[in-house]
This record gives sequence, C-alpha cells and structure tokens, in this order.
Amino acid sequence: MAHRKCDDSVFAYKLSGTAMIFPFGVQFHAEQRLLVWRPRGLLDEKVVSDLVAALAQLEMELHEPFNRFSDTGGIEQVDLNYQYVISVALYRRFAYADRKPIKSAILATDPKFIHYAQIHALLTRGSPIDVRIFPDDRPAVAQWLDAPVELIAVDSTSSSMP
Repeated sequence: MAHRKCDDSVFAYKLSGTAMIFPFGVQFHAEQRLLVWRPRGLLDEKVVSDLVAALAQLEMELHEPFNRFSDTGGIEQVDLNYQYVISVALYRRFAYADRKPIKSAILATDPKFIHYAQIHALLTRGSPIDVRIFPDDRPAVAQWLDAPVELIAVDSTSSSMP
C-alpha cells in the first residue's frame, strides 16, 4: 500500500474576516473551542511543523484558549526522531507559557507514537498544556475535553487512499 502525505489537502476557517487555511486533517470547532487533528498516512517533520504553525496562528488570532484532540488512528507510518519530538514539545511549552490552561488529548495505539506522545506529555508537564494520552477510548476523551462525542468519533469521511 502506498503511503500518502498528510498535507495534500486543506481545511479553512474564517477568522476576523479572512480565511485561515489549515493543514490536512485539521478542523476547528469554534462553538466547542476544540481543534481536531486527524493526520493520515505518513507523519513526518513537515506535517508536525505545519500543525504547530497552524496552532500558533490560531492562538494568535483567537486570544482565548481552546482544547486540542489528536486522533492518530489514521497514521500508517511515522518518520520522526526523538530529538525533533523533544524540540517541538519544548517549543510548545515555552510558546504557550503565559497563556490560560488548555487540554490536549492524544488518542494513540501505535507503540512508537505512544512513546513520542509520552515525551510530549512529560516535557509539557507543569505548563498550561495538560497532555493526556488515551488508548482507543473515545468516550473518555470526549468526557475529559467536555466535548460532544460526535466530534471525537471516528472520522468516517476520510479513509486511506489505495
């Protein structure tokens, strides 16, 4: 099966009269103050960098906190290393240091990705970013984020490309 890059499509969200373009798999639900990220295919540094840039832009535009949900079930291959994951976690910790608390739920079942998520959670501990890693327990994610379970449910509109 060929792997498809996660950044081959975009979603848009209108902020301050202008459209903000999100990387593939990112949706922002304004009423619930929830960013949902569902990467598909190959997860590499470019995909993560695009997400981090979108988060920074949204945080700058909104000025109010919003929670995050990362559904890693569609990732088929991970091409990251520990040094990069550590640098992203530390960057996020310091970039978000003087803001109101938020929750970041990561749904992960792949052992390699779980290790990366654990590093991120460890390095953001004590900051306003409260990271929790969940096995395939979507109702628990929805409850912790105080979000409708429909937003956390499996995304049936996207599937892996052949």
